[in-house]
Amino acid sequence: MLLYKKGSADETLSPEDFHFALTEAMEKIGPRNKVLIIPPDITRYHSYAGQITEMAWEYFGDKLTDILPALGTHTPMSKSEREKMFGKIPGTLFRTHDWRKDILTLGEVPSSFVKSVSEGKVDYTWPAQVNRLLVEGGYDLILSIGQVVPHEVSGMANYNKNIFVGTGGVEGINKSHFLGAAYGMERMMGRAVTPVRKVLNYASEHFAAHLPIVYVLTVVGRNEHGKLVPRGIFIGDDEACFILAAELSLEVNFEMLETPLKKVVVYLDPEEFRSTWLGNKSIYRTRMAIADQGELVVLAPGLKEFGEDREIDRLIRKYGYRTTPEILKFVAENDDLQQNLSAAAHLIHGSSENRFRITYCPGNITREEIESVNYRYGALEKMMKRYNPEKLRDGFNTLPDGEEIFYISNPAVGLWAWKEKFGGGD
Repeated sequence: MLLYKKGSADETLSPEDFHFALTEAMEKIGPRNKVLIIPPDITRYHSYAGQITEMAWEYFGDKLTDILPALGTHTPMSKSEREKMFGKIPGTLFRTHDWRKDILTLGEVPSSFVKSVSEGKVDYTWPAQVNRLLVEGGYDLILSIGQVVPHEVSGMANYNKNIFVGTGGVEGINKSHFLGAAYGMERMMGRAVTPVRKVLNYASEHFAAHLPIVYVLTVVGRNEHGKLVPRGIFIGDDEACFILAAELSLEVNFEMLETPLKKVVVYLDPEEFRSTWLGNKSIYRTRMAIADQGELVVLAPGLKEFGEDREIDRLIRKYGYRTTPEILKFVAENDDLQQNLSAAAHLIHGSSENRFRITYCPGNITREEIESVNYRYGALEKMMKRYNPEKLRDGFNTLPDGEEIFYISNPAVGLWAWKEKFGGGD
């Protein structure tokens, strides 16, 4: 049931709009005695989910007993990150999700279904896994808060992905990531209905209908001054709110280009991007826009590691970002990748497929490390002087020496494609 909707491509929502939306929706569902909130972590700082979570804390008072950030495979939030994102909410309310240990399996999506929706690309069962707190906590409301934006694994982020991946387990996360990679990221990005989403929806319908989940979904876009502003909020307990949010997200987060881009420069905020696991959104979100033999330059002052999980970091260093055929061959021949399919999927996602060059300019990783995973190295200080984020504007820029580039200040909030590249798949 859709409980509340507000937003359009030219609206800018205020904190009062968020407060009214939350209050209106919660009054429709009636009083609750024990509430769990599942917001995103600091990697979705710009989602406005932090402010909404703080409003929910004020609304529910002591009825809100637990907050479980949807970490998925990400590093747990630090105290300073938590305070930056969630304001005055007491630290004692926060729980840390462990995707390797804190898991219950609600049921399994049949292999016949997974094979069908993937058009035969994969053939395995998929476990609907969630943090055990959702099942054993005795909640009469689970409030899942997050942002809908184009996504490399599911097509569009959030909705039940926040549950089954954000609080999911090793097998579920691995297999969902690999399903998306095998099917083809470029066939899914920016689409609400994808093989991964169909599997998640099957799990919601068959295994999670008893959980009292209500979704609060935001859409964030840039205004005429280039500032990120909230464009919409949609609240409900089924797919209806997600579809509406996805439609608006595609309107405000997707830029269709008339011609392919020869050179793209992406800046990664050091507070948000410290690994290529996250920083490769610079690749995922731009690959459909970059010309053959073009170049992507990634300015990454906060980069200190490849994977946020120790084992995934090891696998990235071992195999590197290679072409899809190479990674699929590695998977077939190596048990460690077979046991970590999300890492294999990530290696596929982070490749240019030898179609364009990727130059990483890291703050805290050596040249040898960058080149060992199959990227070109750029000296950060030198490249930051040439491509100064403080002087560039999002979109097309012409430098003093005449070089033309396309600049992106935050790859996490958009999707860019050349119109002839965007169109494969349904």
